[in-house]
Amino acid sequence: SLVVLFGATAGAYGAKLGSDERELILLVWQVVDLHSKKVGTLHKSLVKADNLDLSDQCREVSGLTPEGLGKAEPLDRVLQQFSQLVSSDLKVLGRSSYTLCSDGQLLIRQVLHPETSKKNFLLSDCFYSFYDLRKEFHTCYPSSAAVKDQTIKTMAEYLGLGTDETEEDFGVWQVKTMVAIIFSMLSESCDHVFTEPETVKYKYETGPCSKSETVDSETVIRARGLPWQSSDQDIARFFKGLNIAKSSVGLLLATYLLYCSVLLCYSYFLSKENQVIIRMRGLPFTATQEDVLGFLGPECPVTGGKEGLLFVKYPDGRPTGDAFVLFSCEEYAQNALKKHKEILGKRYIELFRSTAAEVQQVVTIGCETQNLTVKTFLLTLAHKYIVDSHESLLYKRCQGRPSGDAFIQMKSADKAFMVAQKCHKKMMKDRYVEVFQCSGEEMNFVLMGGTLNRSGLSPPPCKLPCLSPPAYAAFQTAAVIPAEAALYQPQALLPTTRTPQASAAAPPTVTYYPAQAAQLYMNYTAYYPSPPVSPTTVGYIAAPPGAVAAAATATHTPILPQPGALVRMQGLPYNTGMKEILSFFQGYQ
Repeated sequence: SLVVLFGATAGAYGAKLGSDERELILLVWQVVDLHSKKVGTLHKSLVKADNLDLSDQCREVSGLTPEGLGKAEPLDRVLQQFSQLVSSDLKVLGRSSYTLCSDGQLLIRQVLHPETSKKNFLLSDCFYSFYDLRKEFHTCYPSSAAVKDQTIKTMAEYLGLGTDETEEDFGVWQVKTMVAIIFSMLSESCDHVFTEPETVKYKYETGPCSKSETVDSETVIRARGLPWQSSDQDIARFFKGLNIAKSSVGLLLATYLLYCSVLLCYSYFLSKENQVIIRMRGLPFTATQEDVLGFLGPECPVTGGKEGLLFVKYPDGRPTGDAFVLFSCEEYAQNALKKHKEILGKRYIELFRSTAAEVQQVVTIGCETQNLTVKTFLLTLAHKYIVDSHESLLYKRCQGRPSGDAFIQMKSADKAFMVAQKCHKKMMKDRYVEVFQCSGEEMNFVLMGGTLNRSGLSPPPCKLPCLSPPAYAAFQTAAVIPAEAALYQPQALLPTTRTPQASAAAPPTVTYYPAQAAQLYMNYTAYYPSPPVSPTTVGYIAAPPGAVAAAATATHTPILPQPGALVRMQGLPYNTGMKEILSFFQGYQ
């Protein structure tokens, strides 16, 4: 059976349907039994949009008014009614399964999928497979107009159906005419068979692409103006309804400091796929993991228990009252959202939907502000996920198996040289460990997925020529900075290249950061943006003029250590802990 479906939005109509992102306001449908050539009841349902401001074209074509739509049901209720009524009609016709059939692809791909994604509710499986009547018609009648030029009216005129659009309500005429067209295609002269429906992908697929795979240049687009914290999944969601090829979102990355913060976040909090993220706000500052798990209760279990919780803290370690929580399915997340404004301790807790990009943004903001205090948000994450969880090495593959390698930041190039001489092939547990002085470039290559062994350096996949865009957001390799290393200017691990001329020409920049004793200067909302809108910059309340003047006249000492202060350990026992690594280098700073 087919369910012939027609819809309209509050904005553009026809070839531009959905292009203005206006909401759906009308659905009309009818069940067609292709075997008996019988039809079910024709249903017309108005949809109440959040914004009832109709375009002039919509008013003229549909005849609908904001007053009439104001009495309608919202989209989620209409779609529930749609499923119930279709099931009822199928039962009357003695059928059980069906596939949608629409006039073109815009209603399914460019209206229903994007709107339900924005409104955070799921479409039923029937909306992931459909027949495009225009394509089926052209297959049945090859001499008809090209698919892109077809409309319901031109198809009807081609068949000489002679229907009058003005005799029926808007939407009703369209569905009746589509049904008549289908019956003409099923006639003995054509005997058309509906066999290959269009499909909408359920999710964006990530994974490695073969260099032998070709990319059709006519199917590639470039998107500009993306928020800097966007992930490949965010972009896929933006294009929801349109099928993106596997691992075909290529992102241009920012600095390595941001890159490593993303790696850290994804590796330990977002490594599990298909998780729903909820943000909690207003937690008591003394709230523990057990308190949060108890608040959520057994009806919404957190993925991994305590490991599925991420408390947000200021760079000085003070709690902000926010936390991110992972859930394995939509049902658990919905149960959690029902606890919105329930009480924990003496405070009510707010719960919002969140995204991987928002978690990444908070981690990145904390990472960028690590020079404000000694203990940083990055240090907090490193301590939480490395020391407390007994994770062993700085460099680990994404599947969790230790590589036996580690990078260590020494305080100077001399110390690095001395360590490479004195500690090379020194025993750790029951095996000897090799120690080499190395460059930041070599470390960066490994952090990006390259390999460094006795046979030399193999560049990461993104440095190799390939036909498919690299999927950076899959994070094939995870980089982790140990807590102890954060005490020694971890930003030095990832130096940026600057030309002497540019450095000399740039005017001195004065940024006022409040002292620890004057934390009230810091703007919390700018520091960790609250949902649902997340600004992309960190802002501070204006500094007192005297403080700015003092900062401008102060002499600053460079905090970057000397080049060449990195060493690489190779052949570590796989159960090595960070304390053992620090003990191995004891006395060498």
